[in-house]
Amino acid sequence: MGLAAADPAPKPARLPGILLCLAVTVVAVAVQHAETLVFSQAWLEALVLAILIGAAVRSAWTPPKAYAPGITFCAKTVLEVAVLLLGASISLQSIAAAGLGLLAGIAAIVVAALIFSYGIGRALGLPTRMAILVAAGNSICGNSAIAAVAPVIGASSKDVASSIAFTAVLGVIVVLLLPIAVPLLHMTELQYGVLAGLTVYAVPQVLAATAPIGTLAVQTGTLVKLVRVLMLGPLVTVLSLGVARQAAAGTRRRLSVNQVVPWFILGFLVLAVLRSAGLLPAAALPWVAWLSGAMTIVSMAALGLGVDVRTVAKAGPAVTLTVTLSLVMLVVVSLVLIRILKV
Repeated sequence: MGLAAADPAPKPARLPGILLCLAVTVVAVAVQHAETLVFSQAWLEALVLAILIGAAVRSAWTPPKAYAPGITFCAKTVLEVAVLLLGASISLQSIAAAGLGLLAGIAAIVVAALIFSYGIGRALGLPTRMAILVAAGNSICGNSAIAAVAPVIGASSKDVASSIAFTAVLGVIVVLLLPIAVPLLHMTELQYGVLAGLTVYAVPQVLAATAPIGTLAVQTGTLVKLVRVLMLGPLVTVLSLGVARQAAAGTRRRLSVNQVVPWFILGFLVLAVLRSAGLLPAAALPWVAWLSGAMTIVSMAALGLGVDVRTVAKAGPAVTLTVTLSLVMLVVVSLVLIRILKV
């Protein structure tokens, strides 16, 4: 991923870049807190702010080469560990309780959205990796999906930052406008919860979109959203297999387990199973979730520091149109599913 290439540098050499990424992270978190104090909620999360601030720093000042090893480490290794820790937030029992009909419907919508988003992106001229990132973010869980898929397909820092930036902006708009569907379409709390879970990108955004409607909407939206998040594992596994086969095609070598499923995805699945089996201490789960979120913000700061804003801006219209059309499709199909299942 551009800066996220393999980094053979010794650990001390990484310190300047790591400290720079941490500094950007601290500023991003501070701005998020300021938003909460002023507006009672954060319209842009620290994760997105870290990319924007990092890109602003990069535009005003090009870090010397001494910073590169640490920025690379944060953009790759820290990001992979953050994705691994996400597995501790998945409870397979809660997902199974949703019912086979709804589970099958959610899976079908995610697959359809992936195919549609990717197809639209390619038709509008997006590069393959960028189209995959946008499709993953739009169809599964926004920033987290983009961050998880990026190292697997070898996406550049520019592509990651562009995808997250545009997805984040549209995500905020969805949170603000989606509650209008309740009076407009005469939806119940349960129906709206399913709609929010199927269309809103991030879990915190699902909470923001459903809280004004009621407790049932919040519970339903969160559950449906977790099922969408669980689709991230199969998607990354499929992409890993495809990338590994391409890499091995010319050499006729046998694929290793790590080539098919990256180590951090294996860790993600192991943690999900341990969480579901009750083998992870309940008291540790909030801390694991916090650590995963913090590491993701640090890695996004690193990605922002590797982005030339002028280059990102060139991809703007195509990415925006792809995300918008994909979201419209997602809303329409979700409403159809709600009617078919008679939720």
